[in-house]
Amino acid sequence: MAGHDVASVELSRNISFIEQALFYTDDLKKQAISVDGKDGMLLYIDSLVDQEMIQTHILSALYEKTDAVSHQMFTTLSSQKDTDLQNAADSLIQGYCIFMINGAEEFFILSSEKTYARSTDEPENEGIIRGPHNGFIEQLSINLNLIRKQIVTPSLVVRYFYVGSKTRTKIAIVYVQDLANPELVEAVKTRIKAISSDMVLPPGFIQEFIEDNPFSLFPQQLSTERPDRVTANLMEGRIAILAEGSPTALIAPVSFFAFYQSPDDYHGRWIISSFLRTIRMMSFLIAFTLPAIYIATIAFHPAILPLELAHTIKKSLENVPFPAIVEAMLLELIFEVLREAGVRLPSRVGQTIGIVGGLVIGDAIVRAGLVSYTMIIVVSLTAISSFLVPSHEMSSAVRILRFPMMIAAALFGYIGIAFGLLFLTIHLCKLETFGTPYFAPLAPFRLGDMKDVFIRFPIWTFHQRPYDSQAQKLKQQNDSRSWKRRE
Repeated sequence: MAGHDVASVELSRNISFIEQALFYTDDLKKQAISVDGKDGMLLYIDSLVDQEMIQTHILSALYEKTDAVSHQMFTTLSSQKDTDLQNAADSLIQGYCIFMINGAEEFFILSSEKTYARSTDEPENEGIIRGPHNGFIEQLSINLNLIRKQIVTPSLVVRYFYVGSKTRTKIAIVYVQDLANPELVEAVKTRIKAISSDMVLPPGFIQEFIEDNPFSLFPQQLSTERPDRVTANLMEGRIAILAEGSPTALIAPVSFFAFYQSPDDYHGRWIISSFLRTIRMMSFLIAFTLPAIYIATIAFHPAILPLELAHTIKKSLENVPFPAIVEAMLLELIFEVLREAGVRLPSRVGQTIGIVGGLVIGDAIVRAGLVSYTMIIVVSLTAISSFLVPSHEMSSAVRILRFPMMIAAALFGYIGIAFGLLFLTIHLCKLETFGTPYFAPLAPFRLGDMKDVFIRFPIWTFHQRPYDSQAQKLKQQNDSRSWKRRE
């Protein structure tokens, strides 16, 4: 065989090459078929192919054939000719069949892969009240179909890549050609092509390989399982990254405030949506500053409390032998343990552990005098606030932030909290994702993009796309309310 990869006219040598390339795996099946008086061999990996498709679309066509074989005779989804034996081996591990004929260098690559597709139900962690109730699944082709059903334009472009020398994970980059910035598209392609690893499992591996600041606590790509959320971001000029075997899409570039926007915001009345978003933004501050403020107040600044409230808190602390920082750390760690146990256990048992565990343990440690009732209230409000974040990754980051803030408050009081907030703000202002400021449109400040940050203005006021999306065309709509002025 010339070059060791080009097929020979000798069938036995071709089969020997493929067996050796696949290390003589036991699930490589060979089925001898004679066509037009010539010996042929159908090869496939039993664990990857659809047996019904092989019987119906491949074997039936071969058994009925009496003259020369051509790839047009097969009724599978795709069929092609090739002469590269390495391509044959690669195709087999992707779920294709290979049909070879003795005396011919060319062989046929036939589509026969088996698929297991679950229903496109709404993701449990991103449920909404109004709007579409479908979600991505583990099959890339179906996920792309869901996107194309919502963006019906030839400008929607899909680019495929394979990463991981052993896993060969199929990745799709999706963007709108006349909206996405070409430099941004090229940057994403470059980073994905630069991934050099035996194993790449989406989406966590991809996210860590391509993000700008891997040591930052904050997520720099928005992960979602909702097609409508991906569609909305694509139409703003952003890029979506999807992978075979994962229902999660990564969106880049995004800003900090994108993690506090929910699809529900755009399906309801703008005044109500603005109110709910304001509550979410307030919950961000409450989730990691409330325990720290309580600790600093009790330890350093009790004089700022009203006299009646100060007496109530002092009374609840009389039997507690620990300082406020120990109380807070103990309760926060118990809450994190209960939360992790609720996630890992089966759903019915997990809910029981969360409710019963919280009530029983919370009441027991208060009666034992280890913590005060006031601290129970503070930690409970903190926990509830952290659950208001629509993004799981951002919620996890906020939960971790409260621990250094509590330590700073225990050491330096309100000054420690002030410096903690200052360092956090500086970090958010310095952070970038694919050349986009992470804290935009606050830093740098852009008044025109503030229509969809803390509150949501009416949809008809969004004349331009956000500047941080790096879109080629910023204008996205004309004055849709001009009819009102003509009345």
